[in-house]
Amino acid sequence: MQKLMLWTDRVSTYVGKASAWLIVVLMLMVCWDVFRRYVLNAPSAWVSELSVMVYGALFMLAGAYTLAQDGHVRGDFLYGSMRPRTQAALDLALYILFFLPGIVALVYAGYGFAGDSWRIGEHSSNIADGPPVYHFKAIIPIAGAFVLLQGLNEIVRAIYCLKTGRWPERLKDAEEIDVVEQQLAASTHVDEDARRQAIDNAKSIDEAAHQRIGGHGHAHANAHSNAHANADTHGTQGAERAGHATPDDQAGKGGRP
Repeated sequence: MQKLMLWTDRVSTYVGKASAWLIVVLMLMVCWDVFRRYVLNAPSAWVSELSVMVYGALFMLAGAYTLAQDGHVRGDFLYGSMRPRTQAALDLALYILFFLPGIVALVYAGYGFAGDSWRIGEHSSNIADGPPVYHFKAIIPIAGAFVLLQGLNEIVRAIYCLKTGRWPERLKDAEEIDVVEQQLAASTHVDEDARRQAIDNAKSIDEAAHQRIGGHGHAHANAHSNAHANADTHGTQGAERAGHATPDDQAGKGGRP
């Protein structure tokens, strides 16, 4: 079961990362539109329409990836203080009552919209002789299917937690802890031992946050602040071990080295 859940996470992650390249396409399209408009004095209405479609495709295709990374915003401030089994029971009820009916309706209706659009060769009606939109509407049921697949995976994950009392492992991707590690790596005031220990401490806090033991935002903030605090403390101890006086020591000695 664990391998199946991780495989589904990998599929959602692959789709999300692949669709992220649409940002580059969108940037090039906007730059080309600006160049045509202000340099060549020949604006194109097609580019504006296609930019909206590309952005919409990116937004929809990233949904499954965000769900796989547990990245959607939670509005319930009590959720973080609940026990894992209580969290799983709440998740399971919400997925069955709200998620499944909504996503199934999206896939079903999106399939009908896309089919009709392909049959008539639909084009945008916002401008005269607008670009085709049937390829864009085809993304609606496809993206919905990926979100539905990941949602079923989350239901299995909740059932697993109800049985075992702990959340199963989730496929990890880029995390905030990576930023902490990069900042510490660039520091010239921390020795290697202190840097390594600070990163390990930050990772342990971050892993606890991903297991949803406490609130998500506070855990990430604590990971960031504690990493730097530990690095400063151990960096000072490292300087003392090396025989160098700290600024506080010099102040205590009247400023003499």
